[in-house]
Amino acid sequence: MVLIQAILHALSASFNMLWEVLWALALGFILSAIVQSLVSRQAVAGALGSDSPRSLAIATALGAASSSCSYAAVAIARALFRKGASLAAAMVFEFASTNLVFELGLILLILLGWQFLAAEFAGGLLMIVILAVVFRLTLRRTMVEAARRQADRGLLGKMEGHGDMDMSVTEGPFFRRLFSSRGLTAISHYFWMDVTAVWTDIGLGLLIAGALAAWVPDSFWQGFFLSRYPVIATVWGPLIGPVISMLSFVCSIGNVPLAAVLWNGGISFGGVISFIFADLLIIPILNIYRKYYGTRMSLYLLVVSYVAMAVAGFLIGLAFQATGILPAHRHVIAFESSPSLNYTAVLNVIFLGAMALLAWRFLRTGGLDMLRMMEVPAGHGADITSSGDSHQHHHH
Repeated sequence: MVLIQAILHALSASFNMLWEVLWALALGFILSAIVQSLVSRQAVAGALGSDSPRSLAIATALGAASSSCSYAAVAIARALFRKGASLAAAMVFEFASTNLVFELGLILLILLGWQFLAAEFAGGLLMIVILAVVFRLTLRRTMVEAARRQADRGLLGKMEGHGDMDMSVTEGPFFRRLFSSRGLTAISHYFWMDVTAVWTDIGLGLLIAGALAAWVPDSFWQGFFLSRYPVIATVWGPLIGPVISMLSFVCSIGNVPLAAVLWNGGISFGGVISFIFADLLIIPILNIYRKYYGTRMSLYLLVVSYVAMAVAGFLIGLAFQATGILPAHRHVIAFESSPSLNYTAVLNVIFLGAMALLAWRFLRTGGLDMLRMMEVPAGHGADITSSGDSHQHHHH
């Protein structure tokens, strides 16, 4: 009986959290789908050819506007690298697309508050600057060439088709493209492609977070995060945050609910930020790096990324402390607040309606066939671009 109660307690914490962030997730994915359907990938690769500040700034902006699935980000970054983007720009694109995206910001805001949103964006930009500097100082041309040879072998990771797909609608003025029937089809496809790419991660993140919130006593976390020694904790948090993330196996937005649990438990503010950054260091992704770029480059990316995340988390923590805007309370209410009739409920109903509309459009325009191709890159059994074009021209 006790076991069943414990499981129900964990599940209810998970569900309460999902209910709090549902509309924000849907809104984020819709915005992301709109941007993806209006910006062509080919144009993107062309703009990222060097590692000049301008190229890296464009990579950051485009990353922030793309899909937030970590696996898709990694696949797209390799596709860009193979189309001529510099390695630094491809990596910056990847980090921006998992740390500076709409849906992540909205969920941080709802679950943890505006300080975390501000720190995530300021820290994300800071991390990109640190990465760019470290790449410039340590990345050898021979390593890049070896990585390019490995990348061109085209070994399969995850979400390969997602990395190859370009369904953007590029002719005509912005609003006409947005509201055209092709535009709507492309948006519905990108929306469901992104949702299906991350729903397991979000689900896992919520379930793990619910279980940790329900079962692990705060005293354990406080001991682990050295909460009694604030000065040491400030350094320890950003160092241990990415390590917990690596071992959690949850990527993309799925790690925000976990971040809420860690914050409740007493990890430092900078620790939360570096933990959220580290979704690109989970073990399955490091393994994909190995396939994509070779063992040496994957270890290099691990070390450089870890340093950039830990340093950015630490500095942001210090900056927020110095300016006096560190959030004080440690209590995340999303675990306990069960659904009631309030603005969250109203927004959830509206966005569930929007999702249903996009689902209807998606199913009527060959979306399921496209999903099957998401794991298969172009040229492996099915050529995605041609089928993508045929979907777009069906409904005029």
